Amino acid sequence: SASMPPAIVENSLLNTHPEWVCTVNEGAYLNPAIPEAADYVVQGVAELVQNYAVDGIHFDDYFYPTTDPSIDAAQFAASGETDLTAWRRANVTALVEDRHVLADAVKAADPTLRFGISPQGNPDNDRNEQYTDLSVWLTASGADAVVDYLCPQIYWGYGYTLSSGSTRFAFENITAEWLALPRAESTALYFGLGAYRVGVGDGGANADSVSQWCTGSALARQVTDLRSAGAGGWALYRYGSLFRSDESGLAAAERAALTALDG
Repeated sequence: SASMPPAIVENSLLNTHPEWVCTVNEGAYLNPAIPEAADYVVQGVAELVQNYAVDGIHFDDYFYPTTDPSIDAAQFAASGETDLTAWRRANVTALVEDRHVLADAVKAADPTLRFGISPQGNPDNDRNEQYTDLSVWLTASGADAVVDYLCPQIYWGYGYTLSSGSTRFAFENITAEWLALPRAESTALYFGLGAYRVGVGDGGANADSVSQWCTGSALARQVTDLRSAGAGGWALYRYGSLFRSDESGLAAAERAALTALDG
């Protein structure tokens, strides 16, 4: 959590296993470098897939909350490794692979179960701040497969421009960058689209950073282009944004435009 609640329940891991937890600002996070903490997360996934009729397991992009070397300095020193970034990436991949092993066990009974992750839309942040090893996750296959799919968060519009003038993260550019990454045939690439941007804009420095999200068909345009580019699918963040109370009618128009795509 980004802010600590005023009271912590007695059986919280902050109380029962404080050695598993690192605190950053007002948040508390399980340390991926601690095997027992990782196993706790794995067992949580196991409970879900074994006891509930889920279609899959989907993880968001929260792995390491900071690049600060102090949060896991003791574990890093004990590891004997010399490259902190590579070591943290290996920790995250090991954690994800453990989860995937659990998902595979359930696939024996339900082969439709899918396991995937939605990394940030910026691959540099994923690799160097979240410590996700995108290359391994995308290219591993067969018994070494890590995920069934990745669904990067592409919450920018067409022509999105940073204050520096860079358009790297414009929808048409960053989706092409992701699609160009080497990827195993068995690993799908979906794209998360910013439904919450409808009627609000994406904060870009480009002149149409708001107006292009006020057409009633902004998301349908993106989906059409993704299909043409060969993307495996798309998801919305968040779905509820298209069902909010909306005097402008934009949410309803976006729903209708998306529905029309499938005739």
